[in-house]
Amino acid sequence: MSELEEEYRLDYFEDNDFVRKQCSECGDHFWTRDHDRVTCGEPPCAEYSFIDDPGFDEEYSLEEMREAFLSFFEDHDHERIEPYPVAANRWRDDVLLTQASIYDFQPLVTSGETPPPANPLTISQPCIRMQDIDNVGKTGRHTMAFEMMAHHAFNAREDIEDPGQYAYEGEVYWKDQTVQYCDELFESLGADLEEITYIEDPWVGGGNAGPAIEVIYKGAELATLVFMSMEQDPEGEYEMKDGNRYSPMDTYIVDTGYGLERWTWMSQGTPTVYEAVYPETIEFLKDNAGIELTEGEQAVVHHASKLAGKMDIDEAEDIEAARDEIAEEVGVTTEELEDLVEPLEDIYAIADHCRTLAYMLGDGIVPSNVGTGYLARMVLRRTKRLVDNVGVDAPLDELVDMQADRLEYENRDTIRDVVRTEVEKYRETLDRGSRRVEQLAEEYSAKGEPVPTDELIELYDSHGIQPDMVEEIASERGAAVDVPDDFYSLVAQRHDQETGAEGADEIDDRFEDLPETDKLYYDDQQGTEFEAVVLDVFEREDGYDVVLDQTMFYPEGGGQPADHGTLSTEDATVEVGDVQIENGVVRHRTDEPLDKGAMVRGQIDIQRRRQLMRNHTATHVIIHSAKQVLGEHVRQAGAQKGVDSSRIDLQHYRRITREDVKEIERVANELVMDNVAVTQEWPHRNDAEAEHGFGLYQGGIPPGEQIRLIHVAEDVQACGGTHVERTGDIGSIKVRTTERVQDGVERIVFSAGEAAIEGTQQTEDALYEAAEALDVNPQEVPDTAERFFEEWKARGKQIEELQEELAEVRAGGAGDAEEVDLDGATAVVQRLDGEMDELRATANAIVEEGSVAVIGSGAGSAQFVVGVPDDVGVNAGQVVSELAGRVGGGGGGPPDFAQGGGPDVEKLDEALAEAPDVLRQVQNA
Repeated sequence: MSELEEEYRLDYFEDNDFVRKQCSECGDHFWTRDHDRVTCGEPPCAEYSFIDDPGFDEEYSLEEMREAFLSFFEDHDHERIEPYPVAANRWRDDVLLTQASIYDFQPLVTSGETPPPANPLTISQPCIRMQDIDNVGKTGRHTMAFEMMAHHAFNAREDIEDPGQYAYEGEVYWKDQTVQYCDELFESLGADLEEITYIEDPWVGGGNAGPAIEVIYKGAELATLVFMSMEQDPEGEYEMKDGNRYSPMDTYIVDTGYGLERWTWMSQGTPTVYEAVYPETIEFLKDNAGIELTEGEQAVVHHASKLAGKMDIDEAEDIEAARDEIAEEVGVTTEELEDLVEPLEDIYAIADHCRTLAYMLGDGIVPSNVGTGYLARMVLRRTKRLVDNVGVDAPLDELVDMQADRLEYENRDTIRDVVRTEVEKYRETLDRGSRRVEQLAEEYSAKGEPVPTDELIELYDSHGIQPDMVEEIASERGAAVDVPDDFYSLVAQRHDQETGAEGADEIDDRFEDLPETDKLYYDDQQGTEFEAVVLDVFEREDGYDVVLDQTMFYPEGGGQPADHGTLSTEDATVEVGDVQIENGVVRHRTDEPLDKGAMVRGQIDIQRRRQLMRNHTATHVIIHSAKQVLGEHVRQAGAQKGVDSSRIDLQHYRRITREDVKEIERVANELVMDNVAVTQEWPHRNDAEAEHGFGLYQGGIPPGEQIRLIHVAEDVQACGGTHVERTGDIGSIKVRTTERVQDGVERIVFSAGEAAIEGTQQTEDALYEAAEALDVNPQEVPDTAERFFEEWKARGKQIEELQEELAEVRAGGAGDAEEVDLDGATAVVQRLDGEMDELRATANAIVEEGSVAVIGSGAGSAQFVVGVPDDVGVNAGQVVSELAGRVGGGGGGPPDFAQGGGPDVEKLDEALAEAPDVLRQVQNA
């Protein structure tokens, strides 16, 4: 703390008679107007003192408190801006969910690359913090879904060599003004300023750091004031709590966070934040679950709620000990306290999780096995388990809809449909997963070891099995399970970052000194010829990289392959087989070199370019059509354009049906026939986002202050590819196939233009060939194929029945079967040179008669099938293993039925002759 001590000595503190103290409990330094205070005021160093004694003059609802905050800062010259989605990966590729309001402005604004939408600004940003999931319901204050009310100011130093290099200049305001705003906001609401403490808590994150202040009032942390002003530097002046050194940076940013839910809670003084945020939902859930407390029980719960801050898993060394301590203080046993509060904790968590799901699904996140989809599925399944545990019988989609309605989402029907679909998938997953739990429990019970945490997480990841379910099943089989208190946080850590964001490829320093290539393909997308100057030529292992001052060759990017063509001088023509771009420099990969400084004429392969343009514009049309047919939640999860066909991967929560495909094709081709103009523009990114939202970034997040938008009718996307002039130039669009890439992601493969016609003709050719083979008209192929299939199945069944009858005859004593006595049981040993199905049928028939079956076959290779009735102590797998070894092979299986064999047919009879001895050895083992 001493490294930054001077950073906290603010004029505002000195002018308003604050003193710097050190907490007698935790040792943190803090500032206060109360010269006699000895603790920092934050749990567990203090209790909540506002329960039943609200900290403000008036009681506020969520909506009223949000408006009070935003209006306060508007009155202090801040511009109010609209909140961003909770899915932060819509505008950045390094995180998944929005966890703070500053996420809205990272990395482009905070780095100074682009200006903020306003400066200073104020916002109330919905956020989701998965790392808080295990605390929800227990501490009385934690919510996974919350709104971070905030005000931000973006400053840049003026005493640097080139202040114009950043998108904003000068200082708007800094630390003193920020603390003063905070104090004045409290005062405007009637807070007792003597009870507020400002705790020194330096902030570190993402390579940046700075002094920060936690603002505590009556035991609750209501705000955090972060002053982002340093960057990591091995030679830096300051060593921070992460062990790294930091130096001041050119930009410095006011990053504040005021938790809307806690401010509302403070105004109401309810036992927990949940009654303040979800009053109607809490009452509904308690009534539905039949939770009723006597006056005495209510008094115990009420008292315990004031101490609930001790249950923070991030602060408490031992959660069980913390519960014991609370129970002792309220005068009941731990078991009595748990019986009272645990159902309520589940109710609180259900309300919070339903709001989290409403935010996620309302913003178009589709549950899946990766990324934000995985996190949504995790929350949904945990909520379903809590609902079942506490005895709430209301459908989960109804509970989520209550929150979606309150949040005023317009896609509530889709939200309910997604939840219902996911609940059904969860049921199916549980049926499969429970068998795996039983196997693991038996395995670790035999070892005398508890089921490890890694296995618990894998069970949850792969099968959605909650840890308490594992405990139940494992206990039945004598296995112990030790579930960590932060289990769900550990699961979330596996997925709570964007896995698709990779580090930048290594830059080839040979191109560093070259100027950016002038991209003519944006000025004239229909152009196919141009002239240019060769700036440099670099040899590669498989050819050459030619860099020009300008080009019409489109480099590979955004899922669109590179143009092909030629570069010609007066003396030579070289083939361009690939085009790449790095740091704005376009490299034309050729088979032969050209002279540096030469004038060249470029010629694009026009047929390839036109087909790629058709497919790229068709991709935009397909996305637009899929949204019309499947719903507005549909987002691009990946794409690859081609010459003959293209594919688009879409986030969608159920399989795309044949009827969906036909409707998507109809909508797409209707837009093609309308022959609307395809236009481009280069607006400021803030203006584009304000007008069109973050649905712009279907194909990725482009850099820069100005971004290129492509308009196709009502569809608008940020895109760097080449496109046709009008939709009619596409010709036609044909969906070739659809498939599920993974749960929650559907792939549509389609063709455009000439390739669409060729694709349709290929399908028709296959149909006509089938019709010719069946000797029917093409229209009669489906009915004929179905009839043939049913006849084939019927004949197969008839064959099976005949084989079973034959097996019964053989089992009854026909053939050269040998009967063997096995201490009261009978075994039948027989050679039957037939197919494996026939061997299995014969063995089954013998077992049904109560005898052990040992059947051998020499058809092709030596094969054995062994079947054992339930009451006979012979292991079929061991018998097969012994016999198969005698013919040079192996095999095995369960104790009741096994098969195997080997290549040495000549030793089959010898092995069967030894079968009685093998049976007796295995029986007596």
